[in-house]
Amino acid sequence: MYNLNKAAIKLIGFFVTVLLLTVATYGQEKTDTTKMNHMKHNSMKMNHSMMDSTDHSKMMNHSMMDSTKQNSIVREEPIDLKAIDENGDGKVFQDMMDWNVISDKAGECPLCGMKLKEVSLNEAKVNLISNGLEVK
Repeated sequence: MYNLNKAAIKLIGFFVTVLLLTVATYGQEKTDTTKMNHMKHNSMKMNHSMMDSTDHSKMMNHSMMDSTKQNSIVREEPIDLKAIDENGDGKVFQDMMDWNVISDKAGECPLCGMKLKEVSLNEAKVNLISNGLEVK
């Protein structure tokens, strides 16, 4: 009888060990959905930032052709910054993702919804040129 109890205890111990390892493995594999969404969003950001600037300008020219005509702050090349600066203060508002979205007034980008950042005309010119866009 002693051998039977000893064997039963070993068998129960084995099943408990297997159960604990299974639960631990499952817990490590299951990821939080919020964490997954953040990882997915960061991955999209990285893909966008790794694009060649000429690829970005081509994408803007082709995919947003119709909206460019409708939204006057989405500029077509060559971009005339002095003409955009209507109030003559030497500053414009530019989107930091869609570089060709420039306005003389604060607002949001009609393409991505980001808030436009106030920059000097020189900063805007540098941003445009460094991202493959033509400036007058």
